[in-house]
Amino acid sequence: MKVEVLHIGDCPNWVEAGNRIREALDATGLDDVEVTFRLLTAVEDAARVPFAGSPTILLDGKDLFPSGDQSSALACRVYPTPVGLAGLPTTSQIIEALAPHVP
Repeated sequence: MKVEVLHIGDCPNWVEAGNRIREALDATGLDDVEVTFRLLTAVEDAARVPFAGSPTILLDGKDLFPSGDQSSALACRVYPTPVGLAGLPTTSQIIEALAPHVP
């Protein structure tokens, strides 16, 4: 299993996204899975990957929170959460999204 966070330099949420992903992986028994980060600096870079804004969380190369809103714009992403729109999903949401992929 490969987890990667696609992000842009101007988005402050990618660091906390990494922290929450780590918490979710640990909570689901996937503590051996590494989280990697990829900085996207050009529109061309974003166009080559399933990017939907920063941070985009990929699991085995696919958006963990698919919305159909793939974009090559170097912009921040907004996620629906239980308390409204936010710049990243909650740890609980990440755990829920990971659940179907846990052996």
